[in-house]
Amino acid sequence: MSRRTDTMNAELEQRLRGAFPHLFADDTLFMQRISQGAVVKSLPAGQYVCHEGDNCGYLPLLISGRARVHKVAESGREITLYRIEPGESCVLTASCIMSDIPFPALAITETEVEALLVPAAAVRGWMAESPAWRNYVFRLVAHRLADVIAVVEEVAFRRMDARVAARLLDMGGADAAAHITHQELAVELGSSREVVSRILRDLENEGMIRRQRGEIMLLDAAGLRRVAAA
Repeated sequence: MSRRTDTMNAELEQRLRGAFPHLFADDTLFMQRISQGAVVKSLPAGQYVCHEGDNCGYLPLLISGRARVHKVAESGREITLYRIEPGESCVLTASCIMSDIPFPALAITETEVEALLVPAAAVRGWMAESPAWRNYVFRLVAHRLADVIAVVEEVAFRRMDARVAARLLDMGGADAAAHITHQELAVELGSSREVVSRILRDLENEGMIRRQRGEIMLLDAAGLRRVAAA
């Protein structure tokens, strides 16, 4: 479902200002530009929005929901590069638009998503015309570059058991449970299900976790922190 922002109502404008405070804070002219060219679109969870090799006609600005950008090797193994949350956008899409190259990964919605789609021509034009837009894109690049470098460092230099423990601690909520399957955890970390399952079994044998269907209970957070720091 989509609707043009030339009929942008006050509620949507307020949400845009809330999600992108630095971009829309007091720039009425820029909000008018958005109204003239961008489209608001809603997507269900689990929908691929970009495939490797796609041309990028729009840059999505996430108003609500969450999306994941990942790579898949020829062997079928996956690794998550980064997630896109409200107030953020996809740096690979921005790069593709600015460089006129195909999208080099996959992007999928993890929850229902609402996004403002900015046409590629506007993305390029506003870089020259709008300091607020230029600063937003530069901050996006810097932030995502740090994320991707962190992923490379994790894969190259950190033991897999330490990465598994750290990810479980990151995901553990108030109920001390990581709501994730073995396969999903393997995808997150760019490993195989067999390797992750073996590590989880070892952690369970040491009394740090308990595996259940669709979730992993965290029983010894201090122990997991020691493993994560190894």
